[in-house]
Amino acid sequence: MVRFCVKEIAQVRGISQRQLFIKSGVDLKVLQKLYRNTPGTVVQTDTLDRLAHVLDVDVSLLLESEPPGKKTME
Repeated sequence: MVRFCVKEIAQVRGISQRQLFIKSGVDLKVLQKLYRNTPGTVVQTDTLDRLAHVLDVDVSLLLESEPPGKKTME
């Protein structure tokens, strides 16, 4: 499972969600989903590239891999 770190990086950089929206041109609804880490959110690589450019980070820093949770057997 992948978790997006856009919100945390933007906060460290002092960039608000509105500023990121304006500077990156990323659709606001997509940006809101990234900020909330909405499960099942699909993001195009172009979108990640634009966000990484505005945040001045490598694209890989926008994603964090979470280990899969323990599955219980019923």
